[in-house]
Amino acid sequence: MKKFALLIAVVIALTGCSGGGTSSTEESFVSGDGSTTFIKIPDRKIAPTITGMTLSGNSYTYSKDKVAVVNVWASWCSPCRAEAPTLASLANKYTNVAFIGILTRDNPVNAEAFARRFKLPYPTIIDDSILIGFKGSLPANAIPTTVILDKKGRVAARISGVVTVASLTQLIERVSAE
Repeated sequence: MKKFALLIAVVIALTGCSGGGTSSTEESFVSGDGSTTFIKIPDRKIAPTITGMTLSGNSYTYSKDKVAVVNVWASWCSPCRAEAPTLASLANKYTNVAFIGILTRDNPVNAEAFARRFKLPYPTIIDDSILIGFKGSLPANAIPTTVILDKKGRVAARISGVVTVASLTQLIERVSAE
């Protein structure tokens, strides 16, 4: 009986972030720890061009003239579900900041339902090849990852894992004040 209980515990531990789906993309899921990295102005690199088709079927291009919060997410990711209300609330509060989602390893139908459920007021691009362009600065090293861009389109900070109101507000305020 003890062996059976141990086996059940191991199975639960291994599937904790699976979201119940059968997608093979979940096998390489890495959850961040919420750590924040800030880059000094002279050391920042230009972010890649953020452009593509959104979940709503529109074309979107970020113009590098304002602070941006770029959130990498997937609907099957439970930490992404946990942070979605915070992102939606801060996007509504900071209307002078561009909030942009980048969908990764997910299908648009599930993602669209996720965006509706959490009332995300910002566009989500369905082409995660954009993430390759962050290599050399602060790449998305976990799901979710949130990258903050300064007014010149440079990578200024990253939160690896779930954002909190305090952590994201502090970074938005700091980068906006530059």
